[in-house]
Amino acid sequence: MTNPLFYAKILLFGEYGIIEDSQGLTLPYSFYKGTLKFSDLKSDFDKESNDSLLKYSDYLKDLELPEVFQLNISKFKKDIKKGLFFDSNIPQGYGVGSSGALVAAIFEKYSIKSYQPEQVSKDQLMNLRTIFGQMESYFHGKSSGIDPLICYMNLPILIESKESVDKVAIPASHEGKGAIFLIDSGMTGETGPMVQIFFEKMKTEGFRKTMKEEFIRYNNACIDAFLKKEMTPLFRNLKSLSVWAYEHFKPMIPESIYNAWKKGLDTNAYYLKLCGSGGGGYILGFTKDYKKAEKMLEGFHKEVIYRF
Repeated sequence: MTNPLFYAKILLFGEYGIIEDSQGLTLPYSFYKGTLKFSDLKSDFDKESNDSLLKYSDYLKDLELPEVFQLNISKFKKDIKKGLFFDSNIPQGYGVGSSGALVAAIFEKYSIKSYQPEQVSKDQLMNLRTIFGQMESYFHGKSSGIDPLICYMNLPILIESKESVDKVAIPASHEGKGAIFLIDSGMTGETGPMVQIFFEKMKTEGFRKTMKEEFIRYNNACIDAFLKKEMTPLFRNLKSLSVWAYEHFKPMIPESIYNAWKKGLDTNAYYLKLCGSGGGGYILGFTKDYKKAEKMLEGFHKEVIYRF
């Protein structure tokens, strides 16, 4: 496999919840992708990427990984000297897995043992997730390892709990009136500070209670309904999830999106939710009538990712 492409990912459900053991559902998004390449480093982009890889290689050198997941760091460092860089159009700070794709690409190229994603067992998936979490922590302070796992496997993954992940088949996308879409908030978000806000909120008993009793219930019900293609319970729980986020995740909702978020709830024309940690980047939208939602969200850049 020469220069394999690693796609972005979209966490449809489970943002913040997976930290607290809710379910999550995440899928590859091939509109954005990245691959490791060599260059003469004459462009600023290539040079910056090469410099970042050098710093990252020092971090990886000090990681104590189990023998079966060892990386060939000396080869990685030699390639960096030869002009290795990560050629990617995945926007950073948009919640679509820019660092996840990089981690997956490095693991694929430099892992001493090679794996065939389609043959990876459920146990191996969990082990890979742990390794990827350690590798990606360099970028976010703490990583669940899910983003690089999706990028590496290039398959939809159901996060069943902290201890269990599995490959999953999602209903095929087909041309209907309904859609799941991305809205560009027009600003980037940083994962670290947003996660910090979440942990601060978790210190209060009231927030912990509503997170467990409401957010996780709505979130898991959305995943169940989506996988079963049951649109009525999906949209009922989506509305509850969107209302909950509007009340409890205010700091994570980009200001440019506040009014549009509320308008969706007031009209029931569409519902919005965070895509990743929030603070900027993309927001996810769900609607039964995309034409209507599109008109109401005029002025925002939108991308449809799934039709039904």
